[in-house]
Amino acid sequence: MSSNLVILISGRGSNMRSLIEASHKPHSSYRVALVLSDQPEAKGLGVAADLGVPARALPAKDVADRAQYDQILCDAVLAAQPALVALAGFMRILGPPFVRTFAGRLLNIHPSLLPLYKGLHTHRRALDAGDVRHGATVHYVTEELDGGPGILQARVPILPDDDESSLSARVQQVEHRIFPLAVQWHCAGRVACRGTQVFMDGVPLDRPVIWNESMR
Repeated sequence: MSSNLVILISGRGSNMRSLIEASHKPHSSYRVALVLSDQPEAKGLGVAADLGVPARALPAKDVADRAQYDQILCDAVLAAQPALVALAGFMRILGPPFVRTFAGRLLNIHPSLLPLYKGLHTHRRALDAGDVRHGATVHYVTEELDGGPGILQARVPILPDDDESSLSARVQQVEHRIFPLAVQWHCAGRVACRGTQVFMDGVPLDRPVIWNESMR
């Protein structure tokens, strides 16, 4: 039986789409039960609906208090009985009570090789630093921004003529591969987080798994 996944988005939902499409494949360990957005104009809501997934907005602008909004969001997520919650371009920082409610079952994808470049503008920062490679990391969410333990990481080369746009596009291609895979692993019981330690097939990881094309 497939596990329920809830996806939180703020924009066009390209990673959300990759998660939904992967859930339709044979032997998927999860089904997308609900998509929620803090932005009513988010294009991803229409994409989700077109793919047959219930989707609705919980506008953050309608709630002045951050803690109150987090509770409204938490209640909506819990109603879908998720085994896992995925942040797919969700641009709000979630408060500690929300994070604690879903501890060990809250995943995020971040466009950098964490612990490098937490926060925003990761592609620009990698280019400005003269890095030769960049990438994306799927990690469990903790109360530290982009600081939770990593599960899976994909690396891409930085080319001499790259700008933010070209580098972002190359990173996004691998994001669409690693996020569904990490979700599949979690919902199949292959990966788990206990405290701040990630286990893969029962073995503790001291760093994220490095993705390659052969992985399933």
